[in-house]
This record gives sequence, structure tokens and C-alpha cells, in this order.
Amino acid sequence: MHGFINLIKEKGISSNAALQKAKKQLNIKKAGHLGTLDPMAEGVLVLGINRGTKFSSYFLESDKVYRAEITLGIATDTDDAMGQVILENTSSWTKDAAMNALNSFIGKSMQVAPHYSALKHKGKPLYKYAREGTPILKPPREVNIFSIENVSFKDNVCICDIHCSKGTYIRAIARDLGKKLDVGGHLSGLKRLEQGIFNINDAQNIDDLTLDSIIPIEEGFPKLDRITLNPEQTKFFLNGVKFPYKEKQNSLYKIFSNDKIFLGLGEIDESNLKLTRLV
Repeated sequence: MHGFINLIKEKGISSNAALQKAKKQLNIKKAGHLGTLDPMAEGVLVLGINRGTKFSSYFLESDKVYRAEITLGIATDTDDAMGQVILENTSSWTKDAAMNALNSFIGKSMQVAPHYSALKHKGKPLYKYAREGTPILKPPREVNIFSIENVSFKDNVCICDIHCSKGTYIRAIARDLGKKLDVGGHLSGLKRLEQGIFNINDAQNIDDLTLDSIIPIEEGFPKLDRITLNPEQTKFFLNGVKFPYKEKQNSLYKIFSNDKIFLGLGEIDESNLKLTRLV
């Protein structure tokens, strides 16, 4: 009953609505989503279940892969299909120019967040300022686009798969692609294909969820090596006491007791093991 669910969020509902429906389906009291999706978006929505919610930060920091549908020639005030049209441009553009513009996003760059976003200014989300008619322009933030692949064009629509770092706004890429081509653009469709280790090929629809859908916490960290502690070390670990451990290199580890019970995550630093997250 503690762990993660790899859920497929459908278009047209909020991430919170999907979460509440999943909780009702499984009769679970405590759960949270580990990285929101806009209502118009679909795809992978990772849920933390019960004590799995304590590990949310490790997944919020993870890379993501999206399939983006970008409509060129039309710009909106929200940079996606949910907003009001603010520009229509029938100027022509070429696939070569669009490919060159897309490739220019690859790597590290500074990105300006959309006016309609959940980023906060003086404790208030930007989208609230925008709705009140006083949009706030936040300073650009560094993002990293690792790859843009599977690019296709049809009429004025570009579809591509974008592998990006946390904090990247795909809407902003759609907006900036339109600007680079001098025709305007907006995000007309979005599907999250991956978040960290979670892939859409393994995700489930809400109506198909059972308690067996819950992935145990320790299985959410397949790339981490494990350490098994003796009873005395286990007592130190559970009490948050740092203790010498020279058998492993500096890194993050999955920690188990000698009777194979998963205790949490620990970090070795300068030959000492310390608790980072307890189950």
C-alpha cells in the first residue's frame, strides 16, 4: 500500500481530478501526483501512494519526454490551445527553417516561462496576475533540451518528441518556435511519454487500477545499489545517526535491514552513511 502508480491521465481533466478519481478507485486516503500535467495534456502522471509521497522530490527532479503538437501561424495568450488567439499569420515557412529552429533549442538555454503558469511572484501564481490583466514577466530560467526527435510536419502542424530537464515549459518552446519563424505558434497537443523511470508503455488507465498497480517504493529506484545493515547499524540509521561505512563509494543507496525490510534512502559521504529519506 506504499509506493507509486504509473497513471495515464486523459485529456480534459486536471491532474488533481485524475488523482482524486484514482484514490476513490483504490479507496486510498493519502496520495499525491509527482509532477502536474495541464488539463489539455495527457500521458504519464506519477502518483505517490501513502508513504510513497515522501519520495516525491526525487521524481519532481527527473527528466521528462513529451510528444508535442505545435501549430504554427497562430499564437495565443496562454501559449497553448486553452487560450485566446492573439495573432494569426498566414506567412509561409519551410520545413528546413523549422528544423533548424527546433535544433537551436537543443542544449542548455534560458527560457522565459509563460504568463499563464504556476510559477509564483510574491507568493501568487503568475496565471492569477495574467487573468487580472497584469501579467508578470519572470526572469529567464536555465533549461536543458537533451534531444528533439521523430519530427514530422503536416500543413501548419509540427509534431516532435522532446526530452528535457525539469522545469521546461513545452508551451514556451512552441511559442518561441513561432517567434523564430516569425509566424507565431502555440502548443496544440501534449502527451507525456516518460518521467524518470516511468514510461507510458507501462502506464494504466484509471479504470484499470487495482492495488496490484502500486509499485513498491524500492522498485522506484532501480538504478540505485542496495546496502544491507546489521541490527546495530539499522538502529543508528532509523534514528538519523550518521555512522562509518567504508564498503561503498560516495553515492545514494537503497537501505535494507538484515531481514530484508526496505528502510529508505541513505547517502555515503566521506565514508559515513547518513539517512536522507525514511520510509
